[in-house]
Amino acid sequence: MCGGRGTRLREVSDIVPKPMVHVGHMPILWHIMKIYSCHGLHDFVLLLGYKGEVIREFFLNFAMHATDVTVDLSRTDPGRLTFHGTPNEPWKVTLVDTGESALTGARIRNARHFLDDAETFMVTYGDGVGDIDIARLLKFHQSHGRIATLTAVRPPGRFGELEVHDCAVESFAEKPQVTGGYINGGFFVFNRALFDGYLPARDDLMLEREPLEQLIADKQLMAFAHDGFWQPMDTPREHQLLNDLWASGKAPWKRW
Repeated sequence: MCGGRGTRLREVSDIVPKPMVHVGHMPILWHIMKIYSCHGLHDFVLLLGYKGEVIREFFLNFAMHATDVTVDLSRTDPGRLTFHGTPNEPWKVTLVDTGESALTGARIRNARHFLDDAETFMVTYGDGVGDIDIARLLKFHQSHGRIATLTAVRPPGRFGELEVHDCAVESFAEKPQVTGGYINGGFFVFNRALFDGYLPARDDLMLEREPLEQLIADKQLMAFAHDGFWQPMDTPREHQLLNDLWASGKAPWKRW
């Protein structure tokens, strides 16, 4: 999900969309995609909105952004560009305009026809990284047979807090006061049945409200407990934290 405005990171998100804010030499979006890719998942659908053209340009000119390049200004033919090294990402990337103001649930619904016949798909936010074991997450989802799984994490409490019992989600509070316990860390897995009654056609549909609440009521939402590293990039301080970790050479989410 790459369409939000990132208002709490305004000093940079006024210039580029939040997923394109750099951690080290590459956008945080690239880091998130690498987390999935190192577990063998290479087919991405990017749900664009605010300043989506910046994300389009990045992938349409990926080699220009990801490698060193020499430009021979004495030439006008394609040979004027020499790329030093080739970015070797086995990715198929679909860029979908899901609307400037659509909320998270609406964006997912608007991408339905780009999922082909996949019975299971993953969704996450475009501003958080972690050392999530994606293979274990998927195996857990397949084991319980419910429609939805979210990854439950334990960072500072500013996000959607979960009450979990025997891995079943029993309540969800969006951005509560800090009380401890697990919160919504994204890294969702959904069955295609999510589209059957949980995502009505409304641009103001927020995944974290009615859809998740109805999944809980139907006992169709499970939590994959992740007690390792997870960090969003929601403020300038968190942006600096992620950059410091990357610069140290010990970024916990780097498993590639």
